[in-house]
Amino acid sequence: MSNQIFVTDSQMRNSLAVIRSLGKKGLKVTAGEVTRFSTGRFSKYCTRSVVYPSPEIRPDSFIKYLKAYIKENRFDAIFPITDLSIRPIIDNEDELSRYTTIALPSRDIFLKGYDKGITLKIARENDIPTPKTFQIESLDDVHKYNFEFPVIIKPRLGFGKRGFSICRSLEDLINKINNNYDIYGKFLIQEFIPNGGEFGIYTLFNYESEPRALSVQRRIRSYPVSGGPSTLRETFRSDLSEKALRYSIDLLKAMKWFGVAMVEFRIDPRDGLPKLMEVNPRFWGSLHLSILAGIDFPYLLYKMIIDGDVEPEMEYAEGIKCRWILPGDILWYLSEKNKVKNLPQLLDLATPDDILSWNDPGPTFGFAIASLRYIFDVDMWKFILKNN
Repeated sequence: MSNQIFVTDSQMRNSLAVIRSLGKKGLKVTAGEVTRFSTGRFSKYCTRSVVYPSPEIRPDSFIKYLKAYIKENRFDAIFPITDLSIRPIIDNEDELSRYTTIALPSRDIFLKGYDKGITLKIARENDIPTPKTFQIESLDDVHKYNFEFPVIIKPRLGFGKRGFSICRSLEDLINKINNNYDIYGKFLIQEFIPNGGEFGIYTLFNYESEPRALSVQRRIRSYPVSGGPSTLRETFRSDLSEKALRYSIDLLKAMKWFGVAMVEFRIDPRDGLPKLMEVNPRFWGSLHLSILAGIDFPYLLYKMIIDGDVEPEMEYAEGIKCRWILPGDILWYLSEKNKVKNLPQLLDLATPDDILSWNDPGPTFGFAIASLRYIFDVDMWKFILKNN
């Protein structure tokens, strides 16, 4: 063991949570990003930082750099964080695995969570409730079905809310698919589930696809409010979350899953059932809340990689809250009409934050510096301020 870990995408708040988690345990964490100034790079728990080629724009150069760097430095493991770095890493797993352990399931297993079409097929085979779903292979397929609007469109490949949109008419549906097909490729069209509540089951599975850790979170605020990342969330338990937990375990065992995954559900008020939305097959944006609730997923995954397994940690603290103010809650506040009523919620500094920390203030500075490069980027501001 070298006690060295490489963490990608150090601008992201879930990457910061991983850096803090592993660094607090005395591990030497190297943080990588496409820019010299990033949120995680300024954490006191970051031992070293590197700048690598863009995995989105230059994936071959990214892999070439990564291969040489991990070969030279003998890392125990590499923790890929975002979609952009995960895709080239998982596509080159055989080559990279010669020099380190990739903290992901193998590519064939990973695709079962990454490809929503495969995920939903496995769910239906295991009697897990899902929204009515149509798989769109080409633009012509839109005209084959009679949809009841509104519907949701989402890319078949990926996770999170990129490419996600609500469509309220056939014309709206066709326009949004036309505008996004070249970017995201094949789409799923799903029935709209009225919002009876949303929550996620956050899990860690061992090499035998047995659950080893979990927490459950429900979202309180989001941006965009129609279905974006949570800006305030809370750990909890309920009868419905226990039912969703059983569904999640059945689903991930059927996938032969290893490592972390978040399984997202929305309660359908029409029948009272939690309906599967998707699987997020990597560390989630609200990872810091799980750690605050007593489940240190990054360190447990590291220990599993080193020791082969860990003792189950299935009990977490309920009623723990955590927010994401930079920029999540600020954007939520700006999108709300009643600014006066919501101002106390924005100014609530007593609730722990994903980035802000008196004990580790450097990442706040890093986030501010890194954000300056986007200040004159019109397209970026359009993306950030959209509120579909």
